[in-house]
Amino acid sequence: MANNSLTNILSHTEDSSLATPGINRAMVLFLFITAVGLGLGASGFIVGHETIYNNTREVPWGLLIAIYAFWAITSTGLCIYAAISHLFGGTKMAIFSNRMVWMSIVCIMGAFATIGVEIASPHRMIIYNILSPNPTSNIWWMGTLYGTAVGCLILEFFGIIKGFSKLALFLGTFGAIAEVLANSCLGGVFATLPSRPYWFGGQLPIYFLTAAFLSGAAATILINYVAYKIRGTEMSAPVVSGIKSAGKAMTLVLVLYSVATFWRLIMFFVGGEELGRVGAESLISGPLSKTFWIAEICIGLLVPMVLIVISRLKNVAVMAIAGFFILVGQFFARYHLVSAGLLVPVSLGWDDAPTYLDYFPSLIEWAVIGGSIGLVCFGFLVGERVFGKVFTQKEHH
Repeated sequence: MANNSLTNILSHTEDSSLATPGINRAMVLFLFITAVGLGLGASGFIVGHETIYNNTREVPWGLLIAIYAFWAITSTGLCIYAAISHLFGGTKMAIFSNRMVWMSIVCIMGAFATIGVEIASPHRMIIYNILSPNPTSNIWWMGTLYGTAVGCLILEFFGIIKGFSKLALFLGTFGAIAEVLANSCLGGVFATLPSRPYWFGGQLPIYFLTAAFLSGAAATILINYVAYKIRGTEMSAPVVSGIKSAGKAMTLVLVLYSVATFWRLIMFFVGGEELGRVGAESLISGPLSKTFWIAEICIGLLVPMVLIVISRLKNVAVMAIAGFFILVGQFFARYHLVSAGLLVPVSLGWDDAPTYLDYFPSLIEWAVIGGSIGLVCFGFLVGERVFGKVFTQKEHH
């Protein structure tokens, strides 16, 4: 009975045009990458995390916290745009809001998978989050709110499939609120550590929310462009109009985010503690300077601005490339944020204390990154194959 019900649902949602050998091979490839990458990360539960990751007592966070933050922030952005589109159906981006809901779920699953193999006892987080809640902890609120958001998004997507529009609207709105609050708490995890002046202060929660709007708009353009490319079909006029609307949002937030990045660095040189200034210097001229200037500033900010000017928000392919570069820059921005706060020792100024601590991600850390990317790409293809009609149904209304 259950199988018949599932088959009936899939018959109304699946896109049979993607049942091709090429798509099947791509799905198998991404699933393999996911299994290998996350499997290598999971080996830490057997051999010890300290064996496979290059984190130390002095630098306890690294690359995996950065990719967790990247996926979580991107999920928040997609969720916000989808909720706005569902609440105010007249927006041009509403035409692909269902796809944004699905990809928000997929991205947060990528975040959960990464953090799941990064922490030593993830099961304790799940158990004691419920049995021993700590409302004074930012991390407790972050985990609780992200868990709530995922539950709401999954139920919302089910409501979309079944046609329960009012229920889906309510759950989507509640889930978006939970994601925004969780994103704020994620920033608060860093911002409430006075021993790390590079992070400390009220800026990061707002900075993370700005990053969510930027990553969400970039991801929206990119995933919709790829979705139509793999089908080999032309975008309809309403879809192109929605992409242009997302491009306008991306352009606006890109400018705001660039200004915020500039002032975050400048403020450390006109006051504040020395440790914060040294952290900023690690990006400008220190051990993180090469990837900061090349990956975060040039690739992530300047190149997209040039591409946007060239495209004049009319060429979808160029905007998709700009969105891809923005996402690359956003990943490095999260990595630089984590590293700049930790590479400066709190004992700076003491005898024999180095200016910067050493940290370089291990091969397995990079493998986990690959595994999370594989998971998100696999989830994207599953969504297009299994729920393709749900994503395109608004074009026919």
